Amino acid sequence: MGRSRKKGQNITGWLVLDKPLGMTSTQALGKVRWLLDAKKAGHAGTLDPLASGVLPLAFGEATKTIPFMMDAHKTYAFTIQWGASTTTLDAEGAVTARSDHRPSAEEIKVVLPGFVGQIEQTPPAFSAIKVDGKRAYDLARAGEEVVLKSRTVRIDALHLVDVPDADHACFEVQCGKGTYVRSLMRDIAAALGCEGHVTVLRRTRVGPFEVDAAIRLDEVIQAAEEQAALDFLQPLDAALGHLARIEINAEQASDLRMGRAIVCAPMGNADTAQPLVYAHCATEPIALGTLEGEIFKPSRVFNP
Repeated sequence: MGRSRKKGQNITGWLVLDKPLGMTSTQALGKVRWLLDAKKAGHAGTLDPLASGVLPLAFGEATKTIPFMMDAHKTYAFTIQWGASTTTLDAEGAVTARSDHRPSAEEIKVVLPGFVGQIEQTPPAFSAIKVDGKRAYDLARAGEEVVLKSRTVRIDALHLVDVPDADHACFEVQCGKGTYVRSLMRDIAAALGCEGHVTVLRRTRVGPFEVDAAIRLDEVIQAAEEQAALDFLQPLDAALGHLARIEINAEQASDLRMGRAIVCAPMGNADTAQPLVYAHCATEPIALGTLEGEIFKPSRVFNP
């Protein structure tokens, strides 16, 4: 008889990790899940191994809110090194082309407005997008030609932050779902008539989660040794603050958890045009759903 697999604890909440360099998002999730001894976990939005910063980790019932974090707007700080393009569009890849041109701050500022708003962007070949059931980066690493379709993404703001020297420029971008910073870098360099690659990439915000409040992995390890790692958990509804909220009673909560629609009080000035709202009872989120007049229909229920 084989050994039984340890199931872990039924814990619920969010831990906002400041992911270190050199670790995949899956590796970071696995490490923290082990430290917390959590039964169920997931992460909201992949960061490359060469990227650091905000990686929201969901545990237990909070995993049901991951799609809302995946869709949330994000902010990145990144640095471009001019003079060489690489296969991966970052410092990990082999150099594919070189150029002598080093754009000035004034040149850079002229082209940036062209990358704000709804833009077309082709993802990098070294990405997690699936092609015929296989990850694009696996095909690219195997030497196969990877041709990905362009997609529409939204850039809300793009700023030149600093030009520390002729070879580097630092930026901040606020963007929507599906935006690849490496592709944005590639296209900025092309608009400037030069080559470049990303040397620093740091995610500073995902939805309501800011990097200043993120927890370093070494802090989680230290807290786990002191049996205090669960103190870092934020509540499930930390990811739902952008949604309208309705207050319900215990009887209504019971109905929702059985999948039944409920009649609730009017929401007053709340925005009932939102596609989703969430029901809350006392200190506990109960369900996500849609509100049609005074009828709340649950689409995703949270178990106690």
